[in-house]
Amino acid sequence: MIYIGLPQWSHPKWVRLGITSLEEYARHFNCVEGNTTLYALPKPEIVTRWYEQTHDDFRFCFKFPATISHQAALRHCDDLSSEFFDRLAPLASRIGQYWLQLPATFGPRDLPALWQFLDGLPKDFTYGVEVRHPEFFAKGEAEQQLNRGLHERNVNRVILDSRPVHSAAATSPAMIDAQKKKPKVPVHAVMTARQPMVRFIGGDDMAHNRELFRVWLQTLPK
Repeated sequence: MIYIGLPQWSHPKWVRLGITSLEEYARHFNCVEGNTTLYALPKPEIVTRWYEQTHDDFRFCFKFPATISHQAALRHCDDLSSEFFDRLAPLASRIGQYWLQLPATFGPRDLPALWQFLDGLPKDFTYGVEVRHPEFFAKGEAEQQLNRGLHERNVNRVILDSRPVHSAAATSPAMIDAQKKKPKVPVHAVMTARQPMVRFIGGDDMAHNRELFRVWLQTLPK
């Protein structure tokens, strides 16, 4: 099955479309990025509410907290990881994949820490890793080591396609802000496990978005 979702489940401009809650969002899409967990863990009652507002075929893709991926750089963070999994346990049956988004400072010399971290994770879930360091996109030894290590552990390499944002004209405050914040890395459509995640970041030009996304429509079913 292909899961299609957005980075969030609510936005002020979606009100006119009738999407004002997670429950309404889940009627239109079958997955969503869980970006909020990067910054803080939700309260237990919030996790329960998310379960109640979704259905059995819906999938969440939660980010590991920044306390793990950025501040601890994957080192000495067993307690933080346990707290993360325990908090989201009520949603265990609706996890698409847990998603480790690493900063650009996390480079090839840090790969041993990545392997140790991944090897210690619960085996019940699917995982994805998103990297930003330029050497992981240079098609050299560092990228080969990354892809090989992920493949050996059946972990997905998250594919980021930010071309629509960075090729668009900066004609609006939102687009100017997006071009400053969104990573600009080559699109490496590498499949290291069986459930690849593609993050397609669109721009203001819908025709251009469709043109670039058409390639993914042809590729994803394969």
